[in-house]
Amino acid sequence: MAKKKSSKVQELSKSNATHYITGLIILILSVYAIVAMVSFLFTGKADQSNIEGLSLFHNGNIEGIANWTGKRGAILSNLLMNEGFGISTLFLLIFVVFFALRLMKARYFRLLRNFIVYTLLTIWTSVFLTFFFGRFFRNSIYYIGGKTGCFVSDLLRSNFGWFGAFLFIVLLFVLLMIMFNAKTVPFLQNLIKRKPKSPSPPDEPLKDTEDSKDIKGLNALKKLKDLKIETDKKKPETATTTQDGGFEIVIPRGDDGYLPPPPEPPAPKPEPLPPIADDDDDEAEYQRLLRELGVYKPTQDLAHYKFPSVDLLTQYDSGDTQVNYEEQNENKKRIINTLRHYNIEIKNIKATVGPTITLYEIVPQDGVRISKIRNLEDDIALSLAAIGIRIIAPMPGKGTIGIEVPNKDPKTVSMYSIISSKKYQESKLELPIALGKTITNEVYMVDLTKMPHLLVAGATGQGKSVGLNAAITSLLYKKHPAELKFVMIDPKTVEFSIYSVIEKHYLAKLPDADSPIITDVTKVIDTLKSLTKEMDDRYILLKKAGCRSVQEYNEKFVNRRLNPLKGHKYLPYIVVIIDEFGDLIMTAGKEIELPIARIAQKARAIGMHMIIATQRPTTNIITGTIKANFPARVAFRVISQIDSRTILDQTGANQLVGRGDMLFYQGNDMTRVQCAFVDTPEVEKLSKFIGTQQGYPVTFELPEYTGEENGDKAGSVDLSKLDPMFRDAARLVVAEQQGSTSLLQRKFEIGFNRAGRLMDQLEAVGIVGPSRGSKPREVLVFDELQLEQITAGL
Repeated sequence: MAKKKSSKVQELSKSNATHYITGLIILILSVYAIVAMVSFLFTGKADQSNIEGLSLFHNGNIEGIANWTGKRGAILSNLLMNEGFGISTLFLLIFVVFFALRLMKARYFRLLRNFIVYTLLTIWTSVFLTFFFGRFFRNSIYYIGGKTGCFVSDLLRSNFGWFGAFLFIVLLFVLLMIMFNAKTVPFLQNLIKRKPKSPSPPDEPLKDTEDSKDIKGLNALKKLKDLKIETDKKKPETATTTQDGGFEIVIPRGDDGYLPPPPEPPAPKPEPLPPIADDDDDEAEYQRLLRELGVYKPTQDLAHYKFPSVDLLTQYDSGDTQVNYEEQNENKKRIINTLRHYNIEIKNIKATVGPTITLYEIVPQDGVRISKIRNLEDDIALSLAAIGIRIIAPMPGKGTIGIEVPNKDPKTVSMYSIISSKKYQESKLELPIALGKTITNEVYMVDLTKMPHLLVAGATGQGKSVGLNAAITSLLYKKHPAELKFVMIDPKTVEFSIYSVIEKHYLAKLPDADSPIITDVTKVIDTLKSLTKEMDDRYILLKKAGCRSVQEYNEKFVNRRLNPLKGHKYLPYIVVIIDEFGDLIMTAGKEIELPIARIAQKARAIGMHMIIATQRPTTNIITGTIKANFPARVAFRVISQIDSRTILDQTGANQLVGRGDMLFYQGNDMTRVQCAFVDTPEVEKLSKFIGTQQGYPVTFELPEYTGEENGDKAGSVDLSKLDPMFRDAARLVVAEQQGSTSLLQRKFEIGFNRAGRLMDQLEAVGIVGPSRGSKPREVLVFDELQLEQITAGL
């Protein structure tokens, strides 16, 4: 009982309504205090004799209060002005206003950094006002800097004299500016820098002359060029701090929170209508349908489907990039000393601080061999007392050598920060997979349609399952159920069961499958072979439509240029996700590997993509065939260099630090990413939100597959042991003129095996024709009379 109460309290404390109400109360109180202080400047003299020495909780009646906010406001303003920091208290109240707006989700606000800024600014302003202007208010009813400012100002004067106190206040101001504005040091350096004797004249706008016909246009172009240069300078949104002999620390800000409403699926755009030839009846029919019906909307069956809100996810990270400057400087010194011990000098060093990793870029002196630095990887790791040191020599596209060092206090990259980012929300990728954040704190996304398949590997407990959930989550937030279907294969039976509630929305399965999550090895084989049939059927449709890709095909279909009566239909993307691929290979071997390889080789054009994962990255699991067809790979931490080479064809994965630290490899590009963390309760809330909405009447069915061993079953059917439902099944097939196992399953509510036996018996007596793959069988009997003649002798 106590646990339930505590969980309810936690949910209430985390709810948006609680945050909004709390923020609203704080906002009203802070505005009340600000108005009281402003009123005190005008009415304080009249109220002073009535409120002097009174507590904020004084209950007695007070006559003649002139403050605009009443007696409580008069007492409060007197306490803030005289007992506190004077006029500078307004800075703290402004901070409280912004804090309240953050709680109400009305404004993004960096909490810790701004708290320090406003607090120090309040104290400094209080001392500054008292020191320079306090003597003008000696006979006033309030202290301009409060009693706090008077105390500190008197303390400075008594210890350092007037001039020493003045220098101390100026020094504090400069230090504050250096701490909170990275441009302060360059500005001060420019003030004392010696100017060149003959400075080059600044660029001047072109002057109008009689010979120039478009001078104004040229001047406008020049302004645009200057504006572009200024804009380009502002694009790397980083705060740079220079310390200790030119050591530059870059703190990437990344993507600030960006929370537009959930995306709506884009409405299909009609194609421009071509001219109709005199003998082109088909084109005339297409244009008539397009005018009368408009473009086909694949989302119309679930027109009221709502995309999940980002509030379903948990915000683990605060959004602020806090940097331990002492740690960065200490690491810099150790790297320099280690290299110097081996007679390697460097020109300069720069640090880029990420959520879990800091990248130190060094430029060695001329003549230093890169291989010599690369061979010192273990020595540098020893000097830094860190696990997971990785040297990149040289950095691609740069004249530097990179040394990646784990941070002592790594930050969690939440899925909330990824989904709410501007980059994700405005992404135009077909199948966006948001993996996490890079060292530069940027959201890292890839398009599954471009990969076109993904291999994920890593040791147990290093983030592989979280990575799969992150990929699924990023797709669920972008694609409508009409546009995307998942085939989930889970030999461990526990990883994907959480998604079973979205079966009628996003999942696909075999007609006879009891669960949409496939766990049995035999069903896995049947599912993969069914997917190869689906692939072949889609290629037939593309060939008939004269299209080369599923995007081109669907565009034609929504523009009414393909006839559904001829078998055409809208083709959603199918993403096959296989967890623990190694168990399947160990159990079924080639029966698993061959259909996967076939799908991987051909399925890109028809909108089928695969993500397979394994915790055993060995050569007998990740074979040459698999690697050849999965050029895009994600490697979490592995134990040995051999495993790393198996996944990535090079070392590196064995030097990761775990807990979501990963390398993404595609072609020759290698990127280190901190995987976004999405916890099981978050996935549960997301799945529940989708599952409680109206779904399709039935789960998306893959083509019927009965197995190769059943190919000649009809010829060996024992007609003396007909199923009790045989005659009912025969009447149904003849009445519907449709021969399919799924029809018998739905109408009689029986399993796939029994429906398959009934269909074999119907074929044996000549009521239906042989199996035609994914297409329904041909019905050979056309009326009840003919059926009675066939079944009379049975």
